[in-house]
Amino acid sequence: MTTSTPTSEPAVRRASVVVAALAGAVFGLGLVLSGMTQQEKVLGFLDVASGEWDPSLAFVMVGAIGVHGLLRRVIAAHPRWSRRPLFAETYQEPAKTPVDRRLVVGAAIFGVGWGLAGVCPGPALVSSSSLAPTLVLFAVGLLAGFGVYAATLGRGR
Repeated sequence: MTTSTPTSEPAVRRASVVVAALAGAVFGLGLVLSGMTQQEKVLGFLDVASGEWDPSLAFVMVGAIGVHGLLRRVIAAHPRWSRRPLFAETYQEPAKTPVDRRLVVGAAIFGVGWGLAGVCPGPALVSSSSLAPTLVLFAVGLLAGFGVYAATLGRGR
């Protein structure tokens, strides 16, 4: 394990916060430019039965997956980046977990909420800056849900 000098650690922490803020801003801008912050677009994607299905959300998702896949290959092939990330000691891969009841129930609740509200959490947080009452209420409910999880189910994780 490498040790950092005390003076460089705060600088690295600040740089990682700046990069995270820039990534969030790019994500939010992408949501706005693609129209994914508009409830009508999301509901149009989810409404496959009406005959007026709007596939634009699928194109946004495929585009994001394509950018991620390309950048992941570029990073893996780069001599320095493949060994160590810029702002951490090691790369963090998500843990592989089995498909269990908690996952299925959570996904179902997420899907029902997404269908009823017509917004996904990311776009809802971006859109709540417009102060539209329904979006602010959704964002408050989302944050309350995070709190309920942390206070109950999240304790053992």
